[in-house]
Amino acid sequence: MSSVWFKKHFLRSGSAANPGSAESLRRGVEQQLPAAPLYRRPKFLRGVCSGERLPGRRPIYCPPRDKPLQWRTGYAEVINAEKSEFNEDQATCCQISVRRREIGMEEEQDWLILCSNQYLVGYYWALFDGHGGPDAAIIASNYLHYCIKQKLEEVVEGITEAQPPMHLNGCCICPSDPQFVEEKQIQQEDVVIGALENAFQECDEVIGQEMEATNQSGGCTALAALYLQGKLYVANAGDSRAILVQKQSVVPLSSEFTPETERQRIQQLAFLCPKLLAEEFTRFEFPRRLKGNDVGQKVLYRDYSMAGWGYKTVEKADLKYPLIHGHGKQTRLLGTLAVSRGLGDHQLKVIDTDIEVKPFLSCIPQVKVFDFASCNIKEDDVLVLATDGLWDILSNDEMAQIVRSFLDENRTDPYRFSELARCLVHTARGKKNGHQWILDGNSPASYDDISVFVIPLYKRDEDC
Repeated sequence: MSSVWFKKHFLRSGSAANPGSAESLRRGVEQQLPAAPLYRRPKFLRGVCSGERLPGRRPIYCPPRDKPLQWRTGYAEVINAEKSEFNEDQATCCQISVRRREIGMEEEQDWLILCSNQYLVGYYWALFDGHGGPDAAIIASNYLHYCIKQKLEEVVEGITEAQPPMHLNGCCICPSDPQFVEEKQIQQEDVVIGALENAFQECDEVIGQEMEATNQSGGCTALAALYLQGKLYVANAGDSRAILVQKQSVVPLSSEFTPETERQRIQQLAFLCPKLLAEEFTRFEFPRRLKGNDVGQKVLYRDYSMAGWGYKTVEKADLKYPLIHGHGKQTRLLGTLAVSRGLGDHQLKVIDTDIEVKPFLSCIPQVKVFDFASCNIKEDDVLVLATDGLWDILSNDEMAQIVRSFLDENRTDPYRFSELARCLVHTARGKKNGHQWILDGNSPASYDDISVFVIPLYKRDEDC
């Protein structure tokens, strides 16, 4: 699929003609070199957040009260504490209209208007945490939902039948096709999951093309939630997190992907394609970085096939820098990147080498499904999506305690979900004390960008 539509709507054209005309935008794309995406905050914050750095300050921004988000969703964000010039987080909240794809139907439509009821309507929220600059997160926030819409439309017949058909075109090559589908236990939600996985992959490819064309670098994590046909699909590629907070329980709906959590996948790729390490790294994991005196000694190690630990005799090759090194938030992939899944980073190389990080960085998300019909949703049950700036400070249980207490104390406030999002960001940001940001207990607060969605779920399966 061509990215001309994206370029026309989101890249600086540089045209000397009327900048607002479609013709000048088109000429800008066709006749001039591509430029970086325009930096801006999420559309729903327009008029509220200028996006400019305020020295020494970290104001919290929320959507204006007279322009509420879908489902009365709460949202809040704050920029980092001088970590970078820009807030590298981005967010999207919109409806997605999924229609049957007519033969000859043009793709180039104003797909930002995604609220028609011609067929299926989905509800979409997403957070993108950029690194190495905001560009990849900006592209993803403007493009991933279009990729999802397109991929769902390509398989729409497969997600509206009680059982996905073997052939979308209605052919019956083998009379036993329905039986084979049933034996594989393929359900509607599996087709939706496949569409989401393909959408992430296509978005990643477009980001790579645009970043290369504009001579930009960087990437982003991506966490997306899609409500469709009574089910909530949470797709995660990175270290942002989604949790469902209920009165008596906390249900994790995503898992963080870091070099530590994906050690075996990454080591196995290095085993299968050793040339990717360029003789500079070892795929083996050791409790610490080995030294020359360790050669000939038997030490603890792990390889891709091992969940436990074994012992091996150290060879000189084992003294190379580990493929995965560090612990906790300090763990790095190839000494470079702190996440193992995400979008972009196609141009990222290990410093002072030609070793590419991207082969080890997967863009495929893990998708978890929450079926509203299988759970009795109560009034104060909410889905919380947040970037890692929040989770560096709050655990799932601490988050749930704040959510329950706040909603219980603010039952009559029509803006309580927005205020809850603000409260969560404020808690993780802390307060300024001299040159530091601290929490109430004087421990360090989050210095990272923080973005939070609070999505109320009560009776949504009836209303949508």
